[in-house]
Formats: sequence, structure tokens, C-alpha cells
Amino acid sequence: MTLTLGTLTLEPVEDDLLAAPVAAALAGVPSVAAQAHTVAIDPGLAETAALTERYALDADMSANCVIVLGKRGGELRPAACVILSSTRADVNGLVRRTIDTRKCSFAPQDWAVAETGMEYGGITPVGVPEGWPILVDSAVTEQPWVLLGSGLRRSKLALPGASLAELPGAQVLEGLGLR
Repeated sequence: MTLTLGTLTLEPVEDDLLAAPVAAALAGVPSVAAQAHTVAIDPGLAETAALTERYALDADMSANCVIVLGKRGGELRPAACVILSSTRADVNGLVRRTIDTRKCSFAPQDWAVAETGMEYGGITPVGVPEGWPILVDSAVTEQPWVLLGSGLRRSKLALPGASLAELPGAQVLEGLGLR
């Protein structure tokens, strides 16, 4: 089945358009993989604002995945936060309380890339390391389709918003994304 979002025409998943951890994670969740689509894009358009403008997308069609780090008792507590691109993550409120830390912040770029095995600008919740919580804003799950990173800057992954709740470690949270 071909899917169109804005002016993008997406096709059922092509593994060469996914980073290795993303392809492996999709294979492990067949119910999500069956609904997934991919599309090649210009890597220079991987950032949300450029993508949205170039492909005539509504801001709520794209979801951003931000990796945050908190510490508790010397233990690092990473989490992947998925929010609509029109919002920002409540990092020092809801995220901090959910991962049970005193303070948390965005993970350093080099650390996030090394730990996920994904390219910066393409990081997605699909395929983050096992054991990481995936915090998904409830507004994302209400979208018929969302565009996410594919683990690569040169492509995007599209999934029904509700399917993100099926990922291992996913927690749907009301108010994670702030306007």
C-alpha cells in the first residue's frame, strides 16, 4: 500500500532505508513492522522545520525523538522521549519524575549517536537500546500517521501514532509535549 503524507510518497518498509538497530527492532515487533513505511529524503532536510516546509507537512505529522539522561545514585538513566514536532518535551518536569531522577537533560550528541547506533538527526524510538524507557506523548498516539527518524538522515519512517505504544518499554504519558 502506498501512503502519501504532504507531498511525500511512502512505500512499505525498505530495510536499506533503516539503520541496523531500527530494522532489527521492527523485525522484533511484527505488528508494528506490518504498518511501517519508509521514504528516502535529502539528508539536508532531516531536521523537522526544513522537512515540514519542503514537503508541505502539518507540524503534527512529524514526531521528534529526543534522548535524555538523568542520574540517580551514580547510575545513568537514559530515556527516549517522543513528542509532536510542534511541541517541546517536559524534560525537567514529567520526564524527570518518570525516570525518577533529581535532574535530567538532553543527552550529548556524541553519546546519543554511539549508544543508539543511529545518526544524529535520524534518531528514532524504534531500536533504542533494550531497557531504555520510551516515553510517548499521548498526542503522538492520537495521530493517524507520524513521520519519525529512520536511524539515518537520508530517510524517514512512518507509523500510525498508536503503534508507538506497542514498542517494548513504551509508556504513553499525557502532557509530555508542551506547546
